[in-house]
Order: sequence, then C-alpha cells, then structure tokens
Amino acid sequence: MDDKKFDKGLEMLRRIDGGAGEGVIASLEDIAPDLGRYIVEFAFGDIYPRAGLTLEEREIITIASLLTSGGCEAQLKVHINGSLNVGLSPEKIIEVFIQCIPYVGFPRVLNGVAVAKAVFEERGLQD
Repeated sequence: MDDKKFDKGLEMLRRIDGGAGEGVIASLEDIAPDLGRYIVEFAFGDIYPRAGLTLEEREIITIASLLTSGGCEAQLKVHINGSLNVGLSPEKIIEVFIQCIPYVGFPRVLNGVAVAKAVFEERGLQD
C-alpha cells in the first residue's frame, strides 16, 4: 500500500472529478475497496499526472473512449463532469461525440449525448 501515491491520486481525482469521483470510490468501499484504491493510485496517481497531455486533452480522450466502448454511461457521466471541471465547454464535448459518429455509429453517440444533456441540465448549462 503506497499512501503517497494514493494521496497524489486522490488530489488529482478531486481536481478533475470533484465529489463525483470520490463518490465512485466511496461506493466501492463495502464491496471492492481495493478496486477503488487501484483507480485512485493507478489512473489518477500514475496516468493523469504524466507530462505530454493537458488535463483537457486527457478528458477528451477519456470521454471519447468511454463513448466508443458503450455501456459505460455511469463512468461517462463522471468524466463529462470532469471535462467541464477542467475547462471543456459543453459545445466541445458534443463536438467530440460528433467526431465519433463515423467510427462507432449513431446509437453510441446518441447515448453519449443523452448523458451529456443530463449532466448539462444538472449543472444549469442547458434548459
């Protein structure tokens, strides 16, 4: 157990996802606490802080990957919020999804847009 790596990851998680990310980790405490720790240490402690990409670019890659995977709507919701938190506009998020149409098709893009719409409404960014 590397508490320094966990703390570094938790700081990055809070910066990107705020309470939503911590909620995901907390939801794993009673069933898979090690999974939550791995997410914090590896994804947010090792991968996100790397040089070479901005947080905005990392979130674009993340939301595109989740959209194209399909069936990841809960994680997509967290990362759409994270995308907004690091400075992406709602318009840019939708444009990322539109760019995916030729590669994954309309159904997955429509699912992603529905998640984005709900997030934008929750945050008061869309009526």
